Amino acid sequence: MQRALDRLADETFDVLVIGGGITGAAVARDAALRGLSVALVERRDFAGATSAHNSRLIHGGLRYLRNFELRLVRESLRERRIWQRVAPSLVHPLPFLVPLYGAGAKARVTLAAGLTLYDLLSFDRGWLDDPAQRLPGHSWLSAKDARTREPILDQPGLDGAFLYYDAQMPSPERLALACLADADVHGAALANYVEAERLLLRSGKIEGASVRDTMGGQSFDIRARATLVAAGPWADIFLEHALHASASHKLLRSKGIHVVVPALTQSHALTMATRQGHFFVLPWRGHTLLGTTDTAFTGDPDTVGVSETDIEQFFGTINAHLPGAALSRDKALYFYAGLRPLVADGSGDTYGASRRSELVDHGQSDGLDGLFSAIGGKWTTSRHLAEQVVDRLVSKLGVKAKRCETAARKLPVAAPDVTHAVREEMALTLEDVVMRRLGSGLLGKPLVDDLEPVSRIVAAELGWDERRRQREFVDIYRLYLTQGGP
Repeated sequence: MQRALDRLADETFDVLVIGGGITGAAVARDAALRGLSVALVERRDFAGATSAHNSRLIHGGLRYLRNFELRLVRESLRERRIWQRVAPSLVHPLPFLVPLYGAGAKARVTLAAGLTLYDLLSFDRGWLDDPAQRLPGHSWLSAKDARTREPILDQPGLDGAFLYYDAQMPSPERLALACLADADVHGAALANYVEAERLLLRSGKIEGASVRDTMGGQSFDIRARATLVAAGPWADIFLEHALHASASHKLLRSKGIHVVVPALTQSHALTMATRQGHFFVLPWRGHTLLGTTDTAFTGDPDTVGVSETDIEQFFGTINAHLPGAALSRDKALYFYAGLRPLVADGSGDTYGASRRSELVDHGQSDGLDGLFSAIGGKWTTSRHLAEQVVDRLVSKLGVKAKRCETAARKLPVAAPDVTHAVREEMALTLEDVVMRRLGSGLLGKPLVDDLEPVSRIVAAELGWDERRRQREFVDIYRLYLTQGGP
């Protein structure tokens, strides 16, 4: 997989995708598999923002049942099974415990009813060839059994816990990259670190975009019959900048932070309810991933980060509801913040807002034929959103195309070393390698002695001088700093 700069500049494509997160990656894969000519550009690294900064779950959204979003839950549960089928090495079952403390009979009955409905909506959870991927229904554990499974739950008032199953993707970065690799194999022209600066408009029709290679500095136009903006929380901002006009569809941005700490549980994830919402305690790579917060974010998406106050308040919430965690600031090995791009419903409520997706045809809403936006949605349903997007594009373009194959076709899997990441996966910075190709930097600040040989291999591959190599070191260590803190 190579940066296809010459092709991007020279060819005219059926579809140009702006954005290399999971939505853009899934669309590029689906469209390429169906025989469309596809271009995709990402202004930074693939899956480097929202698509990586999440809870690393493929799940049905149990809590969405409270809003009676049965269609979204059913869609999510179906897509969970599909991800398990097409990427079994990257998506696997994860058992969850929901402990109840002095909750009373009503709360237990209510949760049991919700989990029963969840089981009914996931009636196809066993439709997988691999028995290890099939998910059991929920069950109730006594207080003794719950404590035995996860001693951290041992505190006064424990009634017991419900056990249910969802799925985990330990590396969403590599899952998104697998989608791009499949798109590449089927002819898509891809490039990271290429920023779309303006849209090409002629006679009321969008015909592609003017872009700039932020690594090499050159600018060029990419021509396409249809252009899809899949820029996540930047979508409406990009459109306003590119068109010099107010976006017709606004996003509500929700900030969520996650913190990696030493292992708190043995093998189960925990779903802990609070008055403000819920948080997860997730086993992950021999550690625990704590997530997530949910607060409205109105600033520049490029500035989102984790502050010392964020960590202090989040740890305070966790310690109040799970005293056995005994979290202190020194336990935070790594942390990150992501923005959920939510379809604005006017309420301003980020926690209660739907995680539904929406495809906008700007030819209908803004008189800009050939321009589309994919907004909202969630990781779990990204494949299905892509299928709907490509269906619409095929119809709009009036072309003959194959049927969607992404629900059955297995994704390619690679286990890279450093050289492979640079030569075959478009890693162009030390951060790309350490954080998204290998994931070695996600468990805490790497030692200089560990980073040194990696940086020298990358430098040799990419032709860096010593000054550039040292600057890459600085950029890596900035990732472990909080906003406004040490």
